[in-house]
Amino acid sequence: MPVPETGPNTPLFIVLNAASGSEDAVQARQVIEEGCAAADRRLRIFTVDRGSADDGPGSLRALAREAVERARAAGGVVVAAGGDGTINAVAQATLGSGCAFGVLPQGTFNYFSRAHGIPRDTAQALEVLLTQPPRPVQVGLLNDRAFLVNASLGLYAQLLEEREHYKSRYGRNRLIALGAGLLTVLRGHRTLDLRMGWRGQERAIRTPTLFVGNNPLQLLQIGIEHADAPEQGQLAAVALKPHGLLSMPGLLLRGALGRLGEADEVLSFPFESMTVRIGRAGSRGPRRVKVATDGEIGWAEMPLLFRVSPEPLWLVRPDVAPELEAAKQ
Repeated sequence: MPVPETGPNTPLFIVLNAASGSEDAVQARQVIEEGCAAADRRLRIFTVDRGSADDGPGSLRALAREAVERARAAGGVVVAAGGDGTINAVAQATLGSGCAFGVLPQGTFNYFSRAHGIPRDTAQALEVLLTQPPRPVQVGLLNDRAFLVNASLGLYAQLLEEREHYKSRYGRNRLIALGAGLLTVLRGHRTLDLRMGWRGQERAIRTPTLFVGNNPLQLLQIGIEHADAPEQGQLAAVALKPHGLLSMPGLLLRGALGRLGEADEVLSFPFESMTVRIGRAGSRGPRRVKVATDGEIGWAEMPLLFRVSPEPLWLVRPDVAPELEAAKQ
């Protein structure tokens, strides 16, 4: 598929999620509209209705599809304004459409935008969107679901689900997220019997969680050995070996300090495609399992297939990502 063409007259089709992050959506919209007016850039903003059904009119998914349809007809750029979950949904709709993709980050962690040099400030991110060309960015797939940052099952997916519950009650910030994670791991968790097949081999492992990373910045910050896998056309698998409940806070602390890969309980390796089944050989495992993709919880049919998408996402971004480069030092 050819590189999407963009220029000073390319219109923007922006999906704005008013529920993402802590920045006021009215203020973000004002910055976007004023910036585009000053640059004489056409735009249309689709505002997500918080009260709509997951796939109904006004929902994130429905508006993402509409934005892509209109962008294809007009030769425009599809833009996600929100957190990693919003960016994931709009990217899923954009992947393979032939449209360029842009990001105006509004979330708490913003790993995707940070790894690609897109500033957190809306005005600065808009400047990138208005001046930079689209560049290819790797996308991970879990069955047919795209993920830009990570995908997981087991304890990590449970942690994300419960973290959202606490954040909805007490606010969206990193301390709330860390505290929610600590409470989740201290309550206990079950161990999964996984059979993982990649590169013609199969390995059985008992683990409370399987994490697959597609974001070098996040992998570097938690200290995983194969953090450069996404930059080498691969994904990075991380699994925890069975261990006692009391060791979990120590692993969380190692991750916060960027030293998780040093722990004996951690197994990690790079891959391009991997099949995962639950249950020991000869046993009948579950038909589906709860998974998380870029922080969004859902169900996936078994077996699970993790792989690198054959098509890139054409992201409007700078050539250099300063935060990622600094993390490599």
